[in-house]
Amino acid sequence: MSRVLMIQTMYPIQKPPHSAFVPIRHLSYHVLQWGTPSPNKTPLVMVHGWMDVAASFQFVVDALSNDHWVIAPDWRGFGLTDTPNTDNFWFPDYLADLDQLLDHYVGSRPVNLLGHSMGGHVATMYAGIRPERINKLINLEGFGMPATRPAQAPSRYAQWMDELKTLHRGELDLKPYPSLEAVAQRLIKTNPRLSLDKAHWLAQHWARANDQGEWRILGHAAHKVVNAQLFKTDETQALYERITAPTLCVVASTDSMSQWWKGSYNLPEFMQRIAALPNITHAVIEEAGHMLHHDQPEALAQLIENFLSRPSDT
Repeated sequence: MSRVLMIQTMYPIQKPPHSAFVPIRHLSYHVLQWGTPSPNKTPLVMVHGWMDVAASFQFVVDALSNDHWVIAPDWRGFGLTDTPNTDNFWFPDYLADLDQLLDHYVGSRPVNLLGHSMGGHVATMYAGIRPERINKLINLEGFGMPATRPAQAPSRYAQWMDELKTLHRGELDLKPYPSLEAVAQRLIKTNPRLSLDKAHWLAQHWARANDQGEWRILGHAAHKVVNAQLFKTDETQALYERITAPTLCVVASTDSMSQWWKGSYNLPEFMQRIAALPNITHAVIEEAGHMLHHDQPEALAQLIENFLSRPSDT
């Protein structure tokens, strides 16, 4: 496809974001903001998922009817946020980054917190750690991970050490793409529901050209290294039980978990876990997959605004 045709099929954004870099834990954190910041508004903080970027929320922000003050960071090692000199990433770092990001933008004021996928899991954990900081919580397919047993620890540590060696040999590097069009087609391959115009727009935020003219995904290869620590469902449940914010749990009509986990973790198990939240509302978005904020941004935006407009004690 020629560059002229590609430009013609680029998604036309309705609400341009403001891009900034802020110091968070010795990193230069890239943050997008939409809407009008105001001390009279409760900010809507949006945190993205694994191998994604803050710009991924553009489509749903465009579909919001009201002038929400939206704050969306690129997590460490993703997008334009600094990639730390590390060879693995830890969930506690995302929690601490989010904590200090809120300090920077709103001080002690509560926020509405929305997270997708990995970001949804982090957001839900955070809401149990700092319940006083969350006015309302929105979990978009933030499933967490399959349950584990202590007996799995020896093999997990061995796998982690082996994958670190593989990373340092360069065998986990993310492959480059020859053009921006190739990046767009890669996004469509992962999510066939993604329209061509949105794929072209998103590709320029999901990847960057290097000096050799190759397009590199804006994600650190170390994110592919398995977590050395087992996922502990009892700890997760303890966090869930401390959440005080009204919570909206949104899933797509297409069940991605069956494909990912091959029976080791499923949607009913997640629903059983999240039932521990004392004030939860469930919603399903039809004709959508895991990237529901790309597939049905208008339907999701309506759910978000309806939920945020409800009194917090209902």
